[in-house]
Amino acid sequence: MTNPLQQLKNYGQSVWYDNIDRAQLASGQFQRMLNEDGIVGVTANPTIFEKSISAGHAYDEQMSELIKAGKSTNEIYEALVIKDIQTVADLLRPVYDKTEGQDGYVSLEVSPELANDTSGTISEAKRFWGMVNRPNLMIKIPATPAGIPAIYETLRAGINVNITLIFSIESYRDVVDAYLRALEDRNGAGEDISSIASVASFFVSRVDTLVDKLLEEKIKATSDSAEQQKLKSLEGKAAIANARVVYQDFKRLFSTPRFESLKHAGAHVQRPLWASTSTKNPAYRDVLYAEELIGPDTVDTMPLETIEKFRDHGKVSNTVENDTEGAKTALAELEKVGIHYAQVTKQLQDEGVQKFADSFHQLFEGIESKKQSIQAGQAAR
Repeated sequence: MTNPLQQLKNYGQSVWYDNIDRAQLASGQFQRMLNEDGIVGVTANPTIFEKSISAGHAYDEQMSELIKAGKSTNEIYEALVIKDIQTVADLLRPVYDKTEGQDGYVSLEVSPELANDTSGTISEAKRFWGMVNRPNLMIKIPATPAGIPAIYETLRAGINVNITLIFSIESYRDVVDAYLRALEDRNGAGEDISSIASVASFFVSRVDTLVDKLLEEKIKATSDSAEQQKLKSLEGKAAIANARVVYQDFKRLFSTPRFESLKHAGAHVQRPLWASTSTKNPAYRDVLYAEELIGPDTVDTMPLETIEKFRDHGKVSNTVENDTEGAKTALAELEKVGIHYAQVTKQLQDEGVQKFADSFHQLFEGIESKKQSIQAGQAAR
């Protein structure tokens, strides 16, 4: 039986793995996913590292060495993460070379505490780029108001960028503009633009999670059965509609004379990356978001659970352009019932930054706890 994950490449979509786990790297599980599931990239965020480092004992040996060397909690964190990122980058290097830089990337996120600090983000992006020292690294920067100029400056410096926490079409357009301006300025200065890669990570399922909650509140607040039915019909529609509208914008923005002139100089399109594609609502098909956003020049970054489910029963066809008019109508209907797009997407971005910041703090607490446990064990010996 053909693996549905492998079939996605026939429709122009790349599958990246939304996880880094040293135990999987050591056991060979990650390499098997590259070989058998067609995984061609990896993303990570503070939540992923927090779970990976805090669980099990895969990091204990390196942590013990770092503790003996008198390293601080922050130095320990960076050493652990950089080692994982370099390991994954090296495993993905054959993909990077074979696809001539389209795939084969691993992403490392700057601290979410810098989400509103432009200069701090730029400095951290450049520092991580130098520390990892791999051409197939992407630095993750959020599409916050302070992040947009940092994205421009980082790309302008020749560093690959994965722009994260995009929820609205307005934010997406700002991201694309930052990418194009960086390429234009590099090209104008006679600098290479053919080796620069970027993806725009557009979050999906979280949109339905919030919008459905708001719809449920409105359903409970009315006794009009017709109104309740209308509101109910809008559940589970916002996320896919939002992404499909963005995809149309992607096609438009990257078929303009502005981009064509850059393309002649070797520029690549900045592909939309569908993030948060696991299904949160058990009432929905468990591979809903992965199935409904398949199309050319896209990336889907999936957690392990979604990869396993899609491998088992995913259905593959070109779906990202299905019913684009219906997508626009769904968003318009939500606006009519009082669920305002600008408010929802801003709340989601703010919450996303906060969630990653919380995970970052938990990660440091976890490292500190492990540090104390290892130190106690060393003292007892």
